[in-house]
Amino acid sequence: MDLGAIGEKPSMMTRIAIGKGVGLIFGLLGFVFIPMFVPDASTMFRWAILLWYTTFGAIIGVFGVFTYHPVLQLPMPWWFRAPIIGAWLNFVLTLFIYDTLQAFMTSIFGENGMLASPFWFVFEGALGGLVIGYLCTRFGGEGAATVKDQATL
Repeated sequence: MDLGAIGEKPSMMTRIAIGKGVGLIFGLLGFVFIPMFVPDASTMFRWAILLWYTTFGAIIGVFGVFTYHPVLQLPMPWWFRAPIIGAWLNFVLTLFIYDTLQAFMTSIFGENGMLASPFWFVFEGALGGLVIGYLCTRFGGEGAATVKDQATL
């Protein structure tokens, strides 16, 4: 794995830090821009988006240690693994706060808008997961090498 400019050994802590950092940036973008699109969005919803995407990034960073499916023994490269995890996390989020997301999407795209379904957040999660997965892998490495030699710290 080419680590580019960093030139360090693969590290799980670096993966998690990068994932949380990029997730925090995504969350801050949501926190700042949601009131521009939906002025009556609650502060609690905005904070939830901020904290959700920070956690989202950390989880994608942690899952970089798995490069093979544990049951099927199939390879799971970062470009496959990260979007699947991101889509799954946002799918679960959509199920939990469907009504809030429905009102949010309807206020932005209208009642019959093409993007009015809250399930577009699943696609957004896949795209966000792809970006976070790339950056985590690029600068933090992946696989079992990210956790080796960490016990001595």
